[in-house]
Amino acid sequence: MIKALIFDFDGLILETEMPQFQAWQEVYSHYGITLTLTTWLPLLGTGRSSQPFHPHDHLEAQLGQALDREEIRIRQKQRYAELLETQVLLPGVEALVAEAKQRRLQLAVASSSSRQWVTGHLARYGLEAHFDYIACGDEVPRTKPFPDVYCAALKKLGISGHQAIAFEDSLNGVQAAKRAGIYCVAVPNPLMQHLVYDLADLQFASLADVSLDDLLTSFSDEC
Repeated sequence: MIKALIFDFDGLILETEMPQFQAWQEVYSHYGITLTLTTWLPLLGTGRSSQPFHPHDHLEAQLGQALDREEIRIRQKQRYAELLETQVLLPGVEALVAEAKQRRLQLAVASSSSRQWVTGHLARYGLEAHFDYIACGDEVPRTKPFPDVYCAALKKLGISGHQAIAFEDSLNGVQAAKRAGIYCVAVPNPLMQHLVYDLADLQFASLADVSLDDLLTSFSDEC
């Protein structure tokens, strides 16, 4: 029996990933360099400790010279904040959370981002109080694609992997959820819609397309 839904945060609840990519694209463009989506994709769904490349390092390597990293950091951060201000909760988030609460399912977040980042945004949109537990990347040894944040959430909720459903937008996130033994629903964000989510149990274009009734039935049928 399903007892909990576990949500990723970035790119699933709030579209933070496209603005981040756009802000870095603009920084690169300032120096006459193109930041491609192919280069950026491996970063999505990971925390800092797991990042396969660092934008500052990569930009300097492309230019063949050192740059003022603090000036770049400030410019990128300011632009990212501007772009984030225009974002709203992604479609279907509030309805799915409300339906889960009506069914008395536990709710958790499992994110590679820091607690300050995740709880700050959840509080801003009035969602923080709906979650029974929030597991964050700065509180576990390893971030996604490792399963640590999911294992932390399961432990805190007092359930096993087969009693939860995870919602993820990234390949790294799906891999983390499956490593924790959790049934995983992929909801790719626009940056990753062309990728193949072969590890996911189900895939939807949007959380607005998810019917909890149908999802629980599908889970029961597969089990």
